[in-house]
Amino acid sequence: MNVNALNKQFINWKDAQNPLLRYAIFFLTAILIAYVMPRENMFNVKYELKKPWHSSRLMATFSFPVYKSDEVIKRERDSVMAGFEPYFKKSMSAQSQSINKLLAQKDQIPEATFNHIKKMLNTVYERGVVSTEDMSMLRSNNYYTFMVADGNHAITCNSADVLSPKKAYEYIINSDTIHFSKAMMQSLDINDLIIANYIYDNIRSDEARKDLEASISEARGYVQSGEKIVDRGEIVTEEIASKVESYKRYLTEQDSSTNKGIMFIGHLLFCGIQMFCFYIFLMMYRKDYLESLSTMILLACCIFTFVFLCSVMIKYRILNVNMLPFVMVPLILRVFLDSRTAFITHLIVIFTCSEMLEYRYEFVIVQALAGLVAIYSLRELSQRSQIVRSALLVVVTYCVCFFSIQLIQVHDLSKLDIAMYQNYIINGVLLLLTYPLLVYLEKWFGFLSNVTLIELSNVNNDVLRRLSEAVPGTFNHSMQVANLAAAVANSIGAKSQLVRTGALYHDIGKLYRPAFFTENQLGGVNPHDELNDCHTSAEIIIDHVIDGLKIADKYNIPEVIKDFIRTHHGNGVTKYFYITYKNAHPDEEVEIKDFTYPGPNPQTKEQAILMMVDSVEAASRSLKEYTDESISKLVERIIDEQTNYGFFKECPITFKDIATTKSVLKEKLKSIYHLRVSYPELKKKNRNK
Repeated sequence: MNVNALNKQFINWKDAQNPLLRYAIFFLTAILIAYVMPRENMFNVKYELKKPWHSSRLMATFSFPVYKSDEVIKRERDSVMAGFEPYFKKSMSAQSQSINKLLAQKDQIPEATFNHIKKMLNTVYERGVVSTEDMSMLRSNNYYTFMVADGNHAITCNSADVLSPKKAYEYIINSDTIHFSKAMMQSLDINDLIIANYIYDNIRSDEARKDLEASISEARGYVQSGEKIVDRGEIVTEEIASKVESYKRYLTEQDSSTNKGIMFIGHLLFCGIQMFCFYIFLMMYRKDYLESLSTMILLACCIFTFVFLCSVMIKYRILNVNMLPFVMVPLILRVFLDSRTAFITHLIVIFTCSEMLEYRYEFVIVQALAGLVAIYSLRELSQRSQIVRSALLVVVTYCVCFFSIQLIQVHDLSKLDIAMYQNYIINGVLLLLTYPLLVYLEKWFGFLSNVTLIELSNVNNDVLRRLSEAVPGTFNHSMQVANLAAAVANSIGAKSQLVRTGALYHDIGKLYRPAFFTENQLGGVNPHDELNDCHTSAEIIIDHVIDGLKIADKYNIPEVIKDFIRTHHGNGVTKYFYITYKNAHPDEEVEIKDFTYPGPNPQTKEQAILMMVDSVEAASRSLKEYTDESISKLVERIIDEQTNYGFFKECPITFKDIATTKSVLKEKLKSIYHLRVSYPELKKKNRNK
């Protein structure tokens, strides 16, 4: 692997400085969140009649009518419809058609019988004849009266007075059995003469029915905007229930495609403002996160995932939203990033989710406090038990905060919502999934938790055990550097476990040719003397960086640790061989790049610490005497040279941090190389005296 390829690989992993890429990630996140947020009626508060209202106070955010219940409307409709009278049309041609049929049979019927039948037909039509189907309709619906339209006028008729064709026939043949025998009358086809003259008017009847239904008012009152509908702990009466249901119904009726489009725009603006503020926060306080593609994607995924889960639970009414472990977001980000970013991201999540809930105030307060407790309880993850402890503290925080809010709103212990505490316990159990999730996030995004760092720092693992057995000099140097670097990191607020682990692995490339490095040379034998070639010697020394990366790849060492291998010499020069060659060839133009490490220079505060400590610790071994003055001069000279060469320009380390580093190294080296006090010898007494 050449120098250019090495630098290119490092830059590709870390570089995300293109502003368009940043904007695209944040803008796409805002769009996705706005898209998944429900735009239907999400009012799904559960309650029971004559039981306390367990949710928060419900206020009318708009004016709406109080609708009657379905039972009340049904009773009123039944009452009104009891007076409904269907409409019939009177056919003027029915009677004439019937008489004409009778006249056609006049020659076949005796005159007296003919006149009697004609008289009875006129009587029947005066009473009214309706079809068999219409008569069944009148009886089945208990229509005792109905309206008969005759031109522009309508009269009320009694259903009992009108005749069906069958009844009309029976009425005629039984009208005068003394003068006209029933058998003779039955022999005539009188039933063919009977035609219905009252015909059901479907159109006018429907209009009349609609007019009556329209007279029924669906509302029995009105709720003004800002008016209280129900308060927590208040007993749900029928009147309150009707207001709640009316509120829910009004929300549903407003749920049109146009309103959904407007709501989506509102959601997009709401999410866009939050993401913009989040971007400004990162620009001001965590600009290095914006330059890391993996970090930005992790933040976007944390926000979107929990908003998506919340929206699905609300939209499809799956369990209770309070079971969702929102605190998992700050826990994950606290482990991988920092406390401030973890809390701000947590606020973005709960603010967005609260917009989908009815009880927003309680949700935001409880979740925010639980997030703070979670962050405080997990300052530095080093053991699995810490997740359990954090989960317990979070559950306690949930319960205590919600209990306090209930006392403020309900004023009655008997009306407390016990079910909510069960939700919080389930939340705490699900929070335990944070630990296994961290393992996958480390692989996907290239982050490292302290637990993984501690595992990597175990000297019994393959690489470090091989280092201690094959090159004990380098191993001891790495251990010394790790301890010093951790002390410096603790002093300037850097990640001590990270720099300790990086220090243990920074020189693993010396496993390939250990004898060419001073700390591993025994008996004063130096292989470089046999080479007698400064270029070759410099190449061997420089190659320990590239060889270290090869070994790290072989053992699947995380990328973050490999960065320490790349940067612990930065773009420094192998001074010994460079100066030796230049002194031997004073008239020759020397290519300094042949003696320069591939780099790059440190990109983080932890990498800068390792560079300083590595150089100082190695140089301290060559001191002829260990005094306060010699150690101080050594530390000052080496770190000042590195600063002057610009090795720390690309990392966020300050002059104050560098000064603190110098001070810590001086004190530590003095304690390491302190001189023992010479014990005096006991003088023997002179026996001759």
